[in-house]
Amino acid sequence: MKAYSSCVGEGPFTCEMFGEEAKALREAGGEYGAATGRPRRVGPFDVVASKYGVRVQGTDDLALTKLDVLSAMDKIPVVTAYDIDGKITEEFPMGMDLDRAKPVIEYMDGWKCDIGKCRKESDLPKAAYDYVKYLEKKVGCHIKYVSVGAEREDYLIMS
Repeated sequence: MKAYSSCVGEGPFTCEMFGEEAKALREAGGEYGAATGRPRRVGPFDVVASKYGVRVQGTDDLALTKLDVLSAMDKIPVVTAYDIDGKITEEFPMGMDLDRAKPVIEYMDGWKCDIGKCRKESDLPKAAYDYVKYLEKKVGCHIKYVSVGAEREDYLIMS
């Protein structure tokens, strides 16, 4: 899973960002269609959708990709729940409920430095480490691998 969310095409995308914030994230992550060059929809990490994905796929360990893309952000948004008609839920909704869902966002501290050379978890800035551990706890699945760059060797293994 990515350290943030992206989406191709139409349909519900509860955590979608708009404006300059979305443009900056899209640029940093290179979120454009490979064949068409069309900009992808982007947003914060979505705990609700990711937790659902982990549950239905029976995942034991996760790889968190593109953590480096968030390095320039002062505060990092995370969608921790959905508001559906005034009711807060942490469960992924189905059908029309998903269409009405609005994101509930918490903010984590950014790390504001290049993490591309990190090769072990102790190399990560505290805020980056805390972000990974926060996602791991909220999603309910161990994050084993974290990518910190675009090259094959740009990753670290978490304990």
